[in-house]
Amino acid sequence: MILEIADIRIKPGQQAAFEEAIRRGAAAVVTQAQGMRGYKVNKCIESPERYVLEIFWDKLEDHTVAFRDGPLFAQWRAIVGPFFAAPPLVEHFELLVKSPELA
Repeated sequence: MILEIADIRIKPGQQAAFEEAIRRGAAAVVTQAQGMRGYKVNKCIESPERYVLEIFWDKLEDHTVAFRDGPLFAQWRAIVGPFFAAPPLVEHFELLVKSPELA
């Protein structure tokens, strides 16, 4: 399984609208993507315009090819993109170690 992490910075004062948009976009669009296994969105306490989106994919190409090159990506960006202060920093990770307490 691959973990995509997107570090998102939004325009000041847009938190409530962005939070509604990312909830709606994730539920309506991202969940339709091939190989998508789940997602989480975290809001930064110290920097209220910063969010971290985590999406779990079966394989890297499910995100980088199937999603990014397909019609769902345009739908996703139409919903959340207007709030971005800058393009998100997106990177992919493989699990190396986890504690026994985590499922």
